[in-house]
Amino acid sequence: MSDLNINVEKNRFAFKDLFTISRGSRTHAEVITVTITSDGFSGKGECVPYLRYDETPESVQNDILSLPSSFNRKELQGLMKPGAARNAVDCALWDLEAKRIQKPVWQLAGLPLPAPKITAFTLSLNTPERMKAAAAENSHRPLLKIKLGTPDDIPRLEAVRSGAPKSNIIVDANEGWTAEIYKELAPYLLQLGVSMIEQPLPAGHDELLSEIDRPIPVCADESCHDRKSLPGLKGRYDMINIKLDKTGGLTEALALQKDAIYAGFEIMVGCMVGSSLAMAPAVILAQNASVVDLDGPLLLAEDRSVKLTYDERGVHPPTSELWG
Repeated sequence: MSDLNINVEKNRFAFKDLFTISRGSRTHAEVITVTITSDGFSGKGECVPYLRYDETPESVQNDILSLPSSFNRKELQGLMKPGAARNAVDCALWDLEAKRIQKPVWQLAGLPLPAPKITAFTLSLNTPERMKAAAAENSHRPLLKIKLGTPDDIPRLEAVRSGAPKSNIIVDANEGWTAEIYKELAPYLLQLGVSMIEQPLPAGHDELLSEIDRPIPVCADESCHDRKSLPGLKGRYDMINIKLDKTGGLTEALALQKDAIYAGFEIMVGCMVGSSLAMAPAVILAQNASVVDLDGPLLLAEDRSVKLTYDERGVHPPTSELWG
């Protein structure tokens, strides 16, 4: 294989509004963009370093720049651990291969022709009044995702339901509940029409989910990274959230999805908040997902020059000019 020329950039994309979850607030998404060039062809990938997983833009950049000058996607899996750095490189290699042999990534992966997918739209934490207003503004969307994980979750959720009475609602506690809070809230969430609860308990303390009723499907996010996570999730979760920044790229994500379906899990495909370049590979992955949460660019005030298309049919597969 020819040597690879790897270029790494740090990019910042401003949020439309302050974005708040139970862990804090952000005004910008900080991403790493990787461009790999070989034999006159170039491929791109993007990742979002996440401090929850001890990642910073600097650490991710250093990990990528420490790679050897020649490797392929299979070899990459052993050269880097799962995480944001490997994701950007893995996705850039997929894009590079697609450009080199003039075939889209979905064909290279042996997947069917992708179609638009309805995606969740995330409402960040705010006062109940402001969340109700945000819900009303987005009540035309079929699926809303609500960030929870605070002592005032029920007033917020009631406000959202009031603002968007016809939308399907999923909630994400971001590890913010205890088992007692979950048991208290779950029946009420069911009454309010919530269809899925994402990561209610902290990762590492989720064994309690196997001991209590789950009247609403519960999805593992922070508890699920790659295929090695699956054995510890059985009996605790009904669904897993596959994010490329956790799996370390599309290669492992495809393998995780296959094994998870075989093990009986429903699939959610989610994202960190990044640009259209970060979402593009995930749209290919999301074709078999029960829940799709790829709204990152919708939350940003700025995006790549070539963007994904979002409309009433959902998020559309990327064009080759963007990725793949």
